Amino acid sequence: MSMEVSTRLKLVREKHALSQRELAKRAGVTNSTISLIEQNRVSPSISSLKKVLDGVPMSLAEFFTFDIEEPAKPSPFFDAETMPDIGGEGVALYLVGHGVQNRHITMLREIYAGGADTGAEMLSHAGQEVGMVVKGEIELTVDKQTRVLKPGEGYYFDSSLPHRFRNPGRDEAELVSASLVSPNAAPSF
Repeated sequence: MSMEVSTRLKLVREKHALSQRELAKRAGVTNSTISLIEQNRVSPSISSLKKVLDGVPMSLAEFFTFDIEEPAKPSPFFDAETMPDIGGEGVALYLVGHGVQNRHITMLREIYAGGADTGAEMLSHAGQEVGMVVKGEIELTVDKQTRVLKPGEGYYFDSSLPHRFRNPGRDEAELVSASLVSPNAAPSF
């Protein structure tokens, strides 16, 4: 994934006519951070990449699914191999609906390696999230509340509240989630 992140970040930055310095300023990070990502010398966590993309602004889904060469073929069906992994650092996030225009719902199959998480920084974005653990355990922190969810247990919260997902165990954990964004906001993933 990291080579794709470096290439895509540079393309996005250039498409929006931003210098590394301007993007860094907008995102609240150092310009060396942007430079190191673009040079493929560091692989950002999900929360760090989200913070950088907020400077554009662009969602993670848009970032990982914009087509560089050919547009997606319209179809209501998506095979497993057509679902891009927009995660990283031990977290696989398989996006359902790659290429769908005017997206208002983001559906993910999330797989967390033992001990993996969405990053040290809490996530926060417009909309709502809902999901259910399918396998293993997921520790979810929403605002100041934390709970470990087991298979069959789920969650639903306002995504503007700071939140973080973590697999506290050694075994792989899996959940299925959806995010609904306000009609005027870009999707979070």
